Amino acid sequence: MAWPTAARRDPDTGHLLVTTSLAYAQKARNVRRDGRVGLLFSDPTGSGLEAPPQVFVSGTATCPERIHTAPDEAAEYWRTLLVRQPHSRGFLRPPGRWLMDWYYMRLFITVVPDRVEVRPPLAGQLDGAAPRGPVPAPGPLGAALVQEFPSAVLGAPGADGEPLLARVRPTATAEGFAVQAPEGAVPGRAALLVHRHDEALDGMRNASVRGALRADGDRWLLVPDRVVEPMGGGRPSDTFRILRDARRATARYLRARGLARPRIAWDRFLELVPEQGRG
Repeated sequence: MAWPTAARRDPDTGHLLVTTSLAYAQKARNVRRDGRVGLLFSDPTGSGLEAPPQVFVSGTATCPERIHTAPDEAAEYWRTLLVRQPHSRGFLRPPGRWLMDWYYMRLFITVVPDRVEVRPPLAGQLDGAAPRGPVPAPGPLGAALVQEFPSAVLGAPGADGEPLLARVRPTATAEGFAVQAPEGAVPGRAALLVHRHDEALDGMRNASVRGALRADGDRWLLVPDRVVEPMGGGRPSDTFRILRDARRATARYLRARGLARPRIAWDRFLELVPEQGRG
């Protein structure tokens, strides 16, 4: 199951740090169940880089139970995020902090890489792709949604159970989505992640189309059975729903562990905001 995330590499150890809020703790639960993970750096939007190669990293992840409510050892991670995502600075002051305190209750996931694969830039991969035709009627579940995006990330199982990720251009057929599966993929549960944001990491939209991946002649076919849209489809009512659900999910996580709602070290986060953004 592929999902958007932000990562920072420790220059001393080579390990990668990923964080997730208590409201979206599924990443943590997945890692605690099976530490084999993959990360694909494929779309440079918001990175400041032009046509960088894609990089696939696989390795083993761990996620302790400790809840971080201050930058702690992730200070550089937060500093980078506050520079690249200017609108998130508003979460650090009232009224943003009253609505978004759950965003700063974080679990730290450390990934120890064991494989790094460099692939051609995303732009070059898509330039030669054939145009997609209209969605067949009836089309597969999520077809109209997937069609809105120029590409998707396919998460597929490998022969040894390790996750494989590849940027693909899905084509809707009457049976499912035809895709170019990554080398080493085997039939099993798989998902297509569609995701976008602007250069300031705002205007986010993402969705996961999940189902069964199978070989179909000389191609691979993902037959979907579920669509998950945590951020909604851009409707005005989605903002209220997201905030409500995030607070409820955070409360459930804490309640299951018998923990009170922790206090956020707002001043320590504010110290990381660039000078020009502190007004």
